[in-house]
Amino acid sequence: MIARETRISELFVVLADTLIDDFDVVDFLHVLADACIELLDVDAVGLMLANPRGGLRLVASAPDLMRDLELFELQADEGPCLDTFSTGEPVVNVDLKEAKERWPKFTAAALTAGMRSTHAVPLRLRGQLIGAMNLFSTGSQQLTDDDLSLGQALADVATIGLLQQRAIQEQSLLAHQLQTALDTRILVEQAKGVLAERTGMTPTETFGYLRNHARSTRQTLQVVAQEVIDGRLDFERMSSGRD
Repeated sequence: MIARETRISELFVVLADTLIDDFDVVDFLHVLADACIELLDVDAVGLMLANPRGGLRLVASAPDLMRDLELFELQADEGPCLDTFSTGEPVVNVDLKEAKERWPKFTAAALTAGMRSTHAVPLRLRGQLIGAMNLFSTGSQQLTDDDLSLGQALADVATIGLLQQRAIQEQSLLAHQLQTALDTRILVEQAKGVLAERTGMTPTETFGYLRNHARSTRQTLQVVAQEVIDGRLDFERMSSGRD
C-alpha cells in the first residue's frame, strides 16, 4: 500500500506536468477528479471550466454517470459549482437535505442520484477564476480543514497547469501568426516586382491592385501574391483597370 503522502506527491507531479506534446485537457481533468475521489473520501467529482462568454461548461466527471447531474446543474442555473464560480469562494459541507431552499431544483436531482452532501472549490490563480470543481458524497461525512486545504491545493495546481498550457498555445499561435505575416510580406514584395515589370505599374499601384484583387476574390494577400509569382493571374486584365 502506497503511503498517502507519497501518493499525494506523485499526483502533484502529474498535475504539474503539462509541458508535453500530447497534453489532453480532458484527460488531465479526469486525473484531477480521480485524485480527489481517492484522497478526499468523496464519491463523485465534476469539473467545469469557463467558456469565452463567461459561463461554465462541463469538461470532466467521475464516475461518468455524474455527468447528467452536472449538466442539470448548469441547465437549472443553480448549485455549488455556480455559487463557487460566482463568488470565488469554496462551498463546503452542505447537507443536501438542508439545501432545498438554496438550490431547489439541483438538490432534488442530487438526492435522486443518491448524493447526500456536496462541496465545491474554485479553479483560480490569484484573481483569475477559470472554473470550479464539485465534490459529492453519498454519505453525510464532512470535509475536514485539512481535506479542504488538500482539495484546494489540487485545484490550484491544476489551474496553474491549465493556464500554463493556455499560455504556451497562445505563444505558439502568436509565433505562427508572426511567421505567416513575414512570409506574406516577402511574397507580396516579390509579386509587386513581377507586376511592375510586366504591367508598368508603379510600386504603389501594384500593392493597390494586389489588395483590391484579394478583396474582390475573397482570397488572402498571400494566395494572390503567389498566383502573381506563378503567372496564374491575367496581368493584362489587371493592368487594364488602372485609372
